[in-house]
Amino acid sequence: MSDDTHDALLQFFSALSDESRLALAGSLARTSATVDELVEATGQRRQDIVRNLGMLATAGIVETEPDDRARWRLAAQQLREQRRAALARQSTPPSDIPADATENERRVLATFFDGERLKEIPVGREKKLIVLRWLAGRFAAGRRYDEREVNAIIKQHHADSAALRREMVDHGLMRRESGVYWRVDDAPTSD
Repeated sequence: MSDDTHDALLQFFSALSDESRLALAGSLARTSATVDELVEATGQRRQDIVRNLGMLATAGIVETEPDDRARWRLAAQQLREQRRAALARQSTPPSDIPADATENERRVLATFFDGERLKEIPVGREKKLIVLRWLAGRFAAGRRYDEREVNAIIKQHHADSAALRREMVDHGLMRRESGVYWRVDDAPTSD
């Protein structure tokens, strides 16, 4: 998350963390109002309302009506744009996508990874296999690993090492024998 995005989210949630400001935003979500109408609707003091409206406006939550600067309203369009921008934050795909990866494989890896971190394990079989193949590629060819080593490598990318380890074995990407693991495309060597 960029510093600008972090700061904007912090400002947004700070503005709404106060019950008085939340009440103002709620009142303005129903209808536009002047400061005097907000005093009557919320029972808050005028000076508090003016201060709180300033904080809400700075956070992009409320704004004045374009044709009547004395009337305040919820900044619905700006809130929709902020939501869209926050949801559209682009993940960074892993840096070592194989050169022969298909466009679909690139898209799946970009969707489920943020850099080297797997954000979530895909549910669909095809997407899960793409992620598992990439993860299996983290293991050196021809090398045997004990379970602790396998977990350590997987945990560099996702916290649930047990599930991912099991999935790689179940999908035939890794083999396990007597607590020792290796990539299937490699003939295991003796250490």
